Amino acid sequence: MGDKGGDNHSEEVTDFILVGIRIRPELHSLLFILFLIVYGMVLLGNLSMIGIIVTDPRLNTPMYFFLGNLSIIDLSYSTVIVPKAMVNILSQKKTISFAGCVAQLFLYALFMVTEAFILAAMAYDRFMAICDPLLYTVRMSRGLCIQLVAGSYFCGWISSILQISVTFSMTFCASRVIDHFYCDSNPIEKISCSNVFMNKMVSFCLAVVIILPTIVVIVVSYVYIVSTVLKIRSSESRKKVFSTCSSHLGVVSLLYGTVSFVYLTPPNNPELRKVASVCYILFTPMLNPLIYSLRNKDVKDAMRKVLWKKTFLL
Repeated sequence: MGDKGGDNHSEEVTDFILVGIRIRPELHSLLFILFLIVYGMVLLGNLSMIGIIVTDPRLNTPMYFFLGNLSIIDLSYSTVIVPKAMVNILSQKKTISFAGCVAQLFLYALFMVTEAFILAAMAYDRFMAICDPLLYTVRMSRGLCIQLVAGSYFCGWISSILQISVTFSMTFCASRVIDHFYCDSNPIEKISCSNVFMNKMVSFCLAVVIILPTIVVIVVSYVYIVSTVLKIRSSESRKKVFSTCSSHLGVVSLLYGTVSFVYLTPPNNPELRKVASVCYILFTPMLNPLIYSLRNKDVKDAMRKVLWKKTFLL
């Protein structure tokens, strides 16, 4: 579908209206409370994880360096979307400025892509620790870890620039009402009267370039890990090695499971897609610190140490 006119271009749009989740008005307060409680748990869990990793010298290892960055990312992309969504739940005027919409989509895409690459780096870290333990500290140096994290953010930044460039170069003729509770590329495309073929192609290419390499790294790393673990004779040792990977596998499954749910949901069912988005934006960053704290002995010991100090001071 070509452009319908030259008077209603995207640069003339000053704001958008976010429809939000369609529920009965009397349930808005309950939805707000749900968002508030879960977002509070996101803040508490991820800030606690970051604080523990920064303050405990025993956690000064590559795995926890990546985990700290993962918590920062989880906290960030949730914060980019949830506070504005909470304001709109209770507001009659559910608007977001054009600049705010661009910033929200840019940051959301940045952190989402960065998280995928960070999880791939964590899989590589576990591969090095289990399959080549003698050279682990040499190869997984501080410099390499910083480079992997910086590269993850760079890939996220490049993909975000491409995404917003094609999304906001479109023409908006008929409507500025986005049928979602945040600015996402798919609902924005629906209110455009431009040809969205290029947008679809860019989104598809980005998905292939981002998802394929990260999944390959994760799968190949765990193929080698499983192969190495099966050669260990002691069942106790095998169990210990697997326990160091179970948290990462849980987080990977949670991420790709919820993202797949979001983007594989039929486009003719926008409300289901919104529910899936809530799972990714709120519940995934809430559960990630719990998965690592409940399944990881070092993190649990560090938390006990902090709690004991607070109890002693009181």
